[in-house]
Amino acid sequence: MNELGKTLLGLGLLIAIAGVLLIVAGRIGLPLGRLPGDIAYKGKHVSVFFPLGTCILISVVLSVLFWLFSRFHR
Repeated sequence: MNELGKTLLGLGLLIAIAGVLLIVAGRIGLPLGRLPGDIAYKGKHVSVFFPLGTCILISVVLSVLFWLFSRFHR
């Protein structure tokens, strides 16, 4: 149970750090959520938004970071 508690605390800290980074990114003017490729549809009674371009950008950045981390961790 001790290891599970440590894991949950670590995940909570990672989520909190990600939240702070998103807030800071919004305040300095990074257009996350408004990139080319983000899909937005506004109909008469429905609106749909899917940030496809933002998801791809975040995926590429995280992939590079994890690759660098694994490269230097060896």
